[in-house]
Amino acid sequence: MLQQFETLGPRVRPPLSRWIPLSVQHVFAMFGATILVPILTGLDPAAALFTAGTGTLIYILLTGAKVPAFLGSSFAFIPPIIAIAGGPGGPNMAYALGGAVAAGVFYCLVGAIIKFTGYSWLDRALPPVVIGSVIVVIGLNLAPTAMAMAMNQGGGADGEYSLVLLSIAIFTLAVTVGANIFLKGFFSVIPILIGLVAGYLFTLIMGLFFPAYHIIDFQVVRDAPWFGLPVFRIPAFNPVAMLTFIVVSLATICEHLGDTLVTSKVVGQDFYKNPGLHRTLTGDGLATAWAAFWGGPPNTTYGENIGVMAITRVYSVWVIGGAAVIAIILSFFRKFGALIRTIPTPVLGGISMLLFGIIASSGLRTIVESGVDYKDKRNLTISSVIFVIGIGGGRLAFAITKDLQFELAGVALATVVGIILNLVFPGNLTRPVKK
Repeated sequence: MLQQFETLGPRVRPPLSRWIPLSVQHVFAMFGATILVPILTGLDPAAALFTAGTGTLIYILLTGAKVPAFLGSSFAFIPPIIAIAGGPGGPNMAYALGGAVAAGVFYCLVGAIIKFTGYSWLDRALPPVVIGSVIVVIGLNLAPTAMAMAMNQGGGADGEYSLVLLSIAIFTLAVTVGANIFLKGFFSVIPILIGLVAGYLFTLIMGLFFPAYHIIDFQVVRDAPWFGLPVFRIPAFNPVAMLTFIVVSLATICEHLGDTLVTSKVVGQDFYKNPGLHRTLTGDGLATAWAAFWGGPPNTTYGENIGVMAITRVYSVWVIGGAAVIAIILSFFRKFGALIRTIPTPVLGGISMLLFGIIASSGLRTIVESGVDYKDKRNLTISSVIFVIGIGGGRLAFAITKDLQFELAGVALATVVGIILNLVFPGNLTRPVKK
C-alpha cells in the first residue's frame, strides 16, 4: 500500500495515476468505522457510505475546498439513536433520524453565532471537565452493547452465553489490538478494517471444520442484485428526540473543534481563520442533517483520515473528494452491501470492545491534556455527577400535555447537568492552563 509522497497542499490536484490510489487509501481508512455505526444502530451500511461520501462533498463545498477532511459515521450519536429508536433498527428510528437532522441544524446555528461572536463562550459553557466526562460516558454507555455482541449474538443480558461466539470476539479483538499497537505507517490507521477482515476469515475458516462456528450465511449475498439504491429512510420529527440530539451535539461540536485544530496542525494552515471555524462547523452540520435526511447516521470529521494525511503528507482536497466519490459508488453495489451484512455479530463485538473503550479513553485524554485539577472539589464534583447520571441510566421525564412527554436520559441528561453545574459552581470557568 502506498505510504509517502512529496507534500501536496490542499488545492493541489495530483495526476490521475496517483490520485486514484491515494483516494482508495482514504476509503480503507474510513471504511471500518463508517459501516460499523449503521450496523450497530440498525441502519443500512450502504446508506451510510452514500451519505458519508455526499456529506464530505458538501463539507468541501461549504469550506471553499480549503479543508481536507473526510466525514464518516459518528460514534457519539449511537446511544441516542438506539435510545430514541427503541433499540437497533427499532420502530421509532424515524424520530431518531429527525433528531439527527435537528442536531445538524443546531451545528449551523452555532456556526452562525461563532461567526459574529467568536468561540470563547464555548470554552466557558463547555470546559474540558464537562466535555471529557461526557465523552467518557458516551463510551461506557456502549460497553454493555459490545459485550452482548461478543458473548451472545447481541441478545443483551438475557441472551444465551456462547463460548464459540466469545472465542471469535476475542480473536478479533486480539488482531485489532495488535494492529493498533504494532503496525506502522498506513496500516496503523486501519486497525478496525484489519480486525474486521481477520475476524471474518477466522469465522469462515473455523466454520469449515467445526459446525458450531458455521454462522456466516451467504444466501443474502446470492439473493441481492448487483446494483441498486441504498435503503433510504425518511425522518420524522419529535420535540423530545430533537432536544436529546441537540444536547448530545454539544459534545460533538467540541469534538469538531479538536479535529479542526489537529487538521490545522497537520496541514500547517490555520483553518480556524481561513476558511473560518463557522464555515467548517456549518459544513459539518449540513452534512449531518443531509445524512439523517437520507437515513444515514450523523457525520463527523474522521481522525483516521487525518492520520493518513499525516503519513503521506498529501493534503489535497482533490484526494479527499475522490475518496468521497468512491464511497458513493460503492453504496450502489448491493451485493457488496449484502456482504457487509454477513459480518458475524461477535466479530463486531470484538471490534467494539476496543473501539468503545477508546471513546471513553479519549474523554480521559481530554481531561488530562487540558490540565483539569481533580484536587479542586469543583472539578471532582462535576465529573462525579456526570459519570453517575450518564452511566447509571439517569432519566428525567414528565408530561407536558396528554400526548407529549418530555424526557432526557443518559448522555443527554448528563450533559445538561454538567453544563448547569459548571455555570453555577463558583470558580474559574475558562479552560485551565496546563503548567
